[in-house]
Amino acid sequence: MAELLSDDQLNDVLPKLPDWTAQDAVLVRTVELESFAQAIMVVNRVAEVAENDNHHPDVDIRYKTLTFRLSTHYKGGITALDVSLAEEIDGILDALA
Repeated sequence: MAELLSDDQLNDVLPKLPDWTAQDAVLVRTVELESFAQAIMVVNRVAEVAENDNHHPDVDIRYKTLTFRLSTHYKGGITALDVSLAEEIDGILDALA
């Protein structure tokens, strides 16, 4: 089982996730894509990864803007599972560049 990250651990991780912020025990990233179709493509790819990891993000879709929120709900905050999924989401988004 994943354990909650301490404040010190979270402060060590955040520099490695420069596009993410910690807000109320949740990792958050907002990104604007080139089109709605591209945004949905990203969501579909993230869904595949999330299903494989059995760890699912909250995703808000606003036209071509996506907001990802990562938290391990049963633990009540951010764990290594969230950090790993954030890294995977970053990889998906980096592949578009």
